[in-house]
Amino acid sequence: MRRTLRPAVILRQRAESAALQPAEPRPQRTAAVGVLIAAALTLSSCMVGPKYAKPAVPAAPAFTEPPPASFTESDGWKPAQPADGTLRADWWQLFGIVELSRLEGQIDANNQTLKAAEARFRQARALIQINRSNLYPTISTSPSVTNNRLSANSPTGTVRGDYGEYTLPIDTNYEIDLWGRIRRSVNAAREETEASAADLETVRLSLHAELAIDYFEMRALDADRQLLDETMVAYQKALELTQDRYNGGLSSKAEVAQARTQLENTRAQDIGVGVSRATYQHAIAVLLGRNPESLSLEPSPLNYVPPVIPVGVPAQLLERRPDIAAAERRVAEANEQIGIARAAFFPQLFITAAGGLLGNTPIDWMSWPSRFWSVGPMLAETLFDAGRRRAQSEAALAAYDETVANYRQTALSAFQDVEDNLSTLRILEQQGHAQKVAVEAAKTSLDLSMSRYKGGLVTYLEVITAQSIDLQDEYTEVDILRRRMDASVLLIKALGGGWDVSKLPKT
Repeated sequence: MRRTLRPAVILRQRAESAALQPAEPRPQRTAAVGVLIAAALTLSSCMVGPKYAKPAVPAAPAFTEPPPASFTESDGWKPAQPADGTLRADWWQLFGIVELSRLEGQIDANNQTLKAAEARFRQARALIQINRSNLYPTISTSPSVTNNRLSANSPTGTVRGDYGEYTLPIDTNYEIDLWGRIRRSVNAAREETEASAADLETVRLSLHAELAIDYFEMRALDADRQLLDETMVAYQKALELTQDRYNGGLSSKAEVAQARTQLENTRAQDIGVGVSRATYQHAIAVLLGRNPESLSLEPSPLNYVPPVIPVGVPAQLLERRPDIAAAERRVAEANEQIGIARAAFFPQLFITAAGGLLGNTPIDWMSWPSRFWSVGPMLAETLFDAGRRRAQSEAALAAYDETVANYRQTALSAFQDVEDNLSTLRILEQQGHAQKVAVEAAKTSLDLSMSRYKGGLVTYLEVITAQSIDLQDEYTEVDILRRRMDASVLLIKALGGGWDVSKLPKT
């Protein structure tokens, strides 16, 4: 149940015409209205609800401990030269690949997912002005022209006849923000806009990282195809050697069949690589906002060196990651919602005013006695709502707790992402060195097996075994390099890709 109070002492209506002249308003009533409005404006500086404080984040094993000076997995990590703790926004330039940089440069202008995120940001920004408009009076008008004829059988005895009614009203309604409900709504919209801007940067970073990973996956497949092409040449020569030995009575027909099987299996693998490569090329085209058939990238085997990435310290991560910034801004927004819910327990104060011109003809609008007006405050308070406001307040508190937990979880996940990719890069680098030795050993073993086969010391089965080991080792070497390149991209993404909170828009 909601009760509205309109004090009679501050309500005034005036209707004047040529035949009726009311008394002038009493000065003390006008003064009373002014005093009440001035008092309301003074009270409007109050705000109920908690002040916002940025939640603590578990950057160390316990909240009370100081944050670590470096990431755990950065031990043994090569520092960037020159020493620089931050990334640039165009982080893909670190890889030094001209084609990759050219493709990355097309995402911002053409990617449709990014355009959708940018549109969501503009929607959130527009909501600031929508909420801010409530800080000011609303002025409206609804002119009307009516022609009336009274019933000849009216029981009221009203004078019969036709008459016109021409009304030009102007209505004003203004809520005094006594308890900060409107101002907190504006703040909440502003914080949601900042969160939406951070969401936009999260999408942008993810899309650039996805393009880089797709690019390296495609180039790894180019390296696989090159390896298979070279292997087929060697297998073709081995098949010809086995055929010649069979013709000379030195090898069996089974060995010829084994050599041919090895060659055709490799040929099938080579063809299958084309399917996966086409898939990645199509994915890159869509990321660039293009039809898949419109993009054609020439084969270029993966043969890059992962860059040295400036990592910085864990404390900086909270300022660099746009997803962390978005989560923190939504905590601030939830804090404003608590204040809005608490303001519902207090009465609302409105200043309403109406005025205009009323006459029988349009000419009456030119006559000063046709004016009418009313002005005065109105209090509105809910007396009984069966616990609705209390439940809304509890819901706001629960929503705040949820956003705090989400914020801390986002930060924890960010630290995990950095540590995971640092360890991945460090371990894969060691594995890559070991795998290079294994590839060299496999090639030596294959050469020895082929020599022994040519000398008639072993069967072709030993050659096939050596060939399979050599091909698998070279496959693994390419795969390790691919994973190192992917981990480099993921580490850059985990570090925020050169973004920081200072780039949030001022709303």
